[in-house]
Amino acid sequence: MHLPHDAMLLRIFIGESDRWEHKPLYEAIVLKARELHLAGATVLRGPMGFGKSSRLHTAKILRLSLDLPLVIEIVDSEEKINSFLPVLDKMLKGGLVTLEKVRVIDYRAGPEEPN
Repeated sequence: MHLPHDAMLLRIFIGESDRWEHKPLYEAIVLKARELHLAGATVLRGPMGFGKSSRLHTAKILRLSLDLPLVIEIVDSEEKINSFLPVLDKMLKGGLVTLEKVRVIDYRAGPEEPN
């Protein structure tokens, strides 16, 4: 069964070494999103990237970086994402945040069809 609906995608671009209250920032953001009952969050680790400073972050052995790029993606209703933004503002000291409207298709298990 497919249940399409409109939603908002929040993307947060940070570094792996960023911290919030002595723990990894990505972990703090995901746990706060869960605490506030947002629909879900995923952290993606990038093998290479650069930001505003143009400093290259890479996982290559010859240039081992301890600050690889991370992207946190959270999808929920526009209202819930907008209510999460002030919380996020307190946690971020740097980084980039993007918002975009998305069409979500939830795949739900339905009754099995006979072969």
